[in-house]
Amino acid sequence: MHDIEPFFNWRHRYVAEEDERSPFFGAEHSEFEFTHAVYDHVIHPQWDSFGSRTLYLKVLQADYDAGYAVLELIGEWNDLLYNDIMLLKRDVVEPMMAEGIHKFILVGENVLNFHSSDEEYYSEWFDEVTDAGGWITLLNFREHVRDDLKAANLDQYFLLGGKLDQLDWRTFEPEDLYERVEGLVMRRLNA
Repeated sequence: MHDIEPFFNWRHRYVAEEDERSPFFGAEHSEFEFTHAVYDHVIHPQWDSFGSRTLYLKVLQADYDAGYAVLELIGEWNDLLYNDIMLLKRDVVEPMMAEGIHKFILVGENVLNFHSSDEEYYSEWFDEVTDAGGWITLLNFREHVRDDLKAANLDQYFLLGGKLDQLDWRTFEPEDLYERVEGLVMRRLNA
C-alpha cells in the first residue's frame, strides 16, 4: 500500500495544504518518512490523516464557487471500532460545508473494507447537504464495500453504483468530472 499515492494530476489546479479554507491547510508531508499505516501496512506519506486509525484521504479539489469537493479515500472505513464517519463528518466535512461545499464526490477504489455501526452521522450529513441543495456520491467503490453499505442500509444517504462506478475519473479535469457526476445525480434525482 505504501506505493499508492493520492491522485496528483490536479495538483497544478488545487493543493489542500495551500488552501486557507481547507481543513488541511498548512499540513506538511514527507516524501521519505512513512508515518501513517492501515494496521501493519504503511501508506504513502501524501495521504492526510483526519484522526482515523484506518482511513485516510486527500482533498483533490475544492471549488467553493461551484460548491463541490472531490475526496479520494484509502484504507478501511471502520465505524464499528473507530467511528470513522464521525471523524470524517466533524473534522473534514463540516469545515468544508462552513466554506460553502455541499456536493461531495468520494472516490473509494482504495477503500478495502467497510464496517458499519449506526447511521446517525450519515443521516445528519445527508440532511445538511440536501437542505443546501447538495448531495454525496460514491465513485468507484469496490463491489463488496458497496454491498456492505447497502446491507447496513446506508446506501440511502449516497448516490452510488451504476455509471458512477464506471467513470474513468482520472481522465477528466476536476470541473469536467463534477459536471459529469452532477449530470448523473440529476438524472437519478429526477427519475
